[in-house]
Amino acid sequence: MVAPVHGNGQPADHTLLLMGDSLSAAYGVESDTAWVNLLQARLDTDRDEAWRVINASISGETTDGGARRLPDLLARHQPDLVIIELGGNDGLRGFQPDVIEQNLSQMITDSRDAGARVMLIGMEIPPNYGRRYTELFASLYPKLAELHDTALVRFFLEGIYDQPGMMQEDGIHPTDPAQPKLLDNVWPTLVPLLDEISSVTGS
Repeated sequence: MVAPVHGNGQPADHTLLLMGDSLSAAYGVESDTAWVNLLQARLDTDRDEAWRVINASISGETTDGGARRLPDLLARHQPDLVIIELGGNDGLRGFQPDVIEQNLSQMITDSRDAGARVMLIGMEIPPNYGRRYTELFASLYPKLAELHDTALVRFFLEGIYDQPGMMQEDGIHPTDPAQPKLLDNVWPTLVPLLDEISSVTGS
């Protein structure tokens, strides 16, 4: 289900499509405090042009599911920018790294072919999955970013996963207080893309 997050009421100059999992689908947190809603609010206040955020994140989503859903979403919303925050569920289920890589690569390619810029948000998984697998998994994101020359947030939960009060009891999902930090982890990588899109379109 696609949940549009509307801006301040003015017609949107640009559209940002977010393909994520429960970390971006406000799992276990108040929707008003979720990082994606905070992103829309910051875009509304910090950018001269109007952005509309389309949050197509689904709890439990895998890279395969995201890759299957993406073409229709690209056709429907024609985004200027696609943020891909997927792979964590694949890793937790022990999916083969080459399959995860293939799915993410396809999503990047499809987004680019549709005329959108792309930002990839990286994840890591707990060490109990074994050193070899966790290292292979973590290396997928910088590998793909280099291969496709794609903007990258290396680890979405940096400064969150090991801090008191920042993770829910399941140890997987961030709490309400962690949501601004999630946005702060994304924002420095996002701003140059926003500037680039603005300069090209002149808005």
